[in-house]
Amino acid sequence: MAKDEPATEVYTDGACKGNPGPGGWAWVTTDGRFGNGGAHHTTNQRMEVEAVLEALRALTGHLHIHSDSTYVVNCFNDKWYEGWIRRGWKNSQKRPVANRDLWEPLVDLYLERRSEIDFTWVKGHAGDPMNEQADLLAVEAAERFVDSAAKAATATVAAGLPDAAWPSDRSIWVVGVTAPDKDQSAAIERAIDRLDPGADLLVSGLRRGTELEAAELALKRGVDVAVVLPFDNPADGWPPSDRERFEKVRRSAVGLVALAGSRSEPAKAVDQRNKWVCETVVGAIVVGDPGLADRVEAAGASVIRIP
Repeated sequence: MAKDEPATEVYTDGACKGNPGPGGWAWVTTDGRFGNGGAHHTTNQRMEVEAVLEALRALTGHLHIHSDSTYVVNCFNDKWYEGWIRRGWKNSQKRPVANRDLWEPLVDLYLERRSEIDFTWVKGHAGDPMNEQADLLAVEAAERFVDSAAKAATATVAAGLPDAAWPSDRSIWVVGVTAPDKDQSAAIERAIDRLDPGADLLVSGLRRGTELEAAELALKRGVDVAVVLPFDNPADGWPPSDRERFEKVRRSAVGLVALAGSRSEPAKAVDQRNKWVCETVVGAIVVGDPGLADRVEAAGASVIRIP
């Protein structure tokens, strides 16, 4: 459909309680259609981007998108995305583009339909009734996650090691190699099958391989999952399919702790994460890492070893 066809006027917005914290996104059209949703642990910028992504997924035809986020509007009107793609999803400082897991599918959709999509910046909280409606829907979505986030005791810390953000007396850590073989994957599945959905809680760092695989299996079987990250947004730079898996588990987690490790020293950050988890779980399933299994046992937790 060409741009000379009548456009659907779409207003998008994002909201966040804490930034990072519980957040919501929303889109609404002048003809009364709308959508909204959110996440337990997110940022305002992520919600602004997701609002547009969800609108493009839901609506067809010529769209005139109004956003109060220059982060969103300038990306398309000033063609930031062209440089990102040319540099392999690196920004002008040659660092990974933040929120790539949302930007990449959004840019892909836009490029498929750019002949029928326009963006306009609108000043937020300035009396525009449609912008205000989008804001109300985004805030409403964020509020739905506030109580659950408080219940999960989500914690992001600037320094040091926090207390456990969930009941440690039922926490089982699953950790191990980043490329489990067929036998190891089968053993992980058997171990997850033995967990009690009503009693056990699986703790995962969501690294690719053992950790992400086990967390996905646990959620499928109704076992609660808590997440411990060595630093915020470790999936930046991952392939899109893996980032999507990571975000899906993170959104489903009953608790999240993001430690203050350095992204430039990932091994040190993961070691700090391991130290924290060793001291806050009652058991562990360790895959292909006998040294770490010994360390968990030395900390007083029981261990199931998968060679």
